[in-house]
Amino acid sequence: MARNLRFLLLCALCFLAQESFGANPPTMAEVLAAAKSSDWRPLDPNNTLYVELPAGRVIIELSPRFAPRHVHNIETLARAHYFDGLSVLRVQDDYVAQWGDPDDSRSVPPGIDRVAPEFEAALAPQAPFTRLPDGDVYAPEVGFSDGFPAARSPRQHATWLIHCYGMVGVARDLDVQSGNGTQLYVVIGHAPRQLDRNVALVGRVVAGMPLLASLPRGSGELGFYAQNETRMPITAVRIAADVAPAERTPLEILRTDTATFAALIESRRNRPEEFFKTKAGRIEVCNVPLAVRAAPPAAHSP
Repeated sequence: MARNLRFLLLCALCFLAQESFGANPPTMAEVLAAAKSSDWRPLDPNNTLYVELPAGRVIIELSPRFAPRHVHNIETLARAHYFDGLSVLRVQDDYVAQWGDPDDSRSVPPGIDRVAPEFEAALAPQAPFTRLPDGDVYAPEVGFSDGFPAARSPRQHATWLIHCYGMVGVARDLDVQSGNGTQLYVVIGHAPRQLDRNVALVGRVVAGMPLLASLPRGSGELGFYAQNETRMPITAVRIAADVAPAERTPLEILRTDTATFAALIESRRNRPEEFFKTKAGRIEVCNVPLAVRAAPPAAHSP
């Protein structure tokens, strides 16, 4: 009953959003232009990771709700400067870019232990979830939770993040407890949904994806760089809260529990632009854009 009520609420939000735009369905650009300030939320600096590359900054929003122990490890590693001076060691076409210690020679700081797999989390009734009504091949229900693409199974009382483009995961070996956060990957290709519930996802890239997706592909097996190939160095990895406010990148994320987001979904499900002659009528969870913008000056002025 509660799930049905949430679904009806989403439909009502979408209807109200369409009504506010009049008879002509809005484009995504028009939806975002009409968004209120309350439709956006700031990035939490305590759960934001800055990956500094020579070419610029990659910004990752972490999700402690879904993988608290892995996120704790990553934040501990960042504060110990573990990643500084390491490199991107693998770029596999249409799959992932991965970074870490290519030689496995760097000492892991104290407090970084083997982590039990956080491939899924217990389904909490109070956890936010905006259900996508279009269905899914891989999960009973899909949608968005705290701005992340997510899935859930009410029957199994489980929820998990989804391997969409830009999602960040913890690399591991066959041992499910071997992924302690020292090697991370980002999805740079078509969503490898077969990885869902098999790897711990810890967040998503909210800015800087071109810096990773455009890297040269490794020639070795699985896209690992050979010894004679140049690897992109990692200058530093920092928690945004540890960076001076003047040096942070102020961003806002579109909330996924609003009428504005419901209208954005519809603008992508049935594209209103003149170019599109046939309406799709459906949308896949990884094809729903999760909008990010620079925070207005008033939102981050001292």
